[in-house]
Amino acid sequence: MTRALLSLGSNLGDRLGHLRTALATFGESVLMVSGVYETPPWGDVEQPAYLNAVLLAVDPAAGPYDWLARARAAEHTAGRVRDPQRRFGPRTLDVDVIAVWADDDRQVLSDDPELTLPHPRAHLRAFVLRPWIDIQPYGQLPGHGRLTDLLTCGPAAAEVAELRPRPDLRLESGA
Repeated sequence: MTRALLSLGSNLGDRLGHLRTALATFGESVLMVSGVYETPPWGDVEQPAYLNAVLLAVDPAAGPYDWLARARAAEHTAGRVRDPQRRFGPRTLDVDVIAVWADDDRQVLSDDPELTLPHPRAHLRAFVLRPWIDIQPYGQLPGHGRLTDLLTCGPAAAEVAELRPRPDLRLESGA
């Protein structure tokens, strides 16, 4: 059995609808879902604000590349079109595999360019770390430390003030 933490983001079209599409794609494997946060764009500021969340999923048969395939399927369902000229450009849905844990609860590490685990920029992104704390308050990112420390004194700390919790927008597993 593996568990995976996935980051969801959308800033085009029905943003909340796209996040719900992703949640539906992972279906009954979803254990927990964070709150929704509205965040400024990252890496390419000439675009609309994002809605972001994370989910924790489990599947007895899924390996790391299965989680990646599901992430891409969710993006495809939402009409995601990748623009090679704008790597961090706007998108209907972005689903990143942030971390995967094996049967023995060890975090899977990978330096494969197709799927680097943990995600190589997760420690820089408050829009990943803050929702992750919603579902794993004592979580740690291998090689970087506790999530709370990363948000208070790491590179992502400067972005925390720009995150806006959106309690009026809800994602629920099974919804």
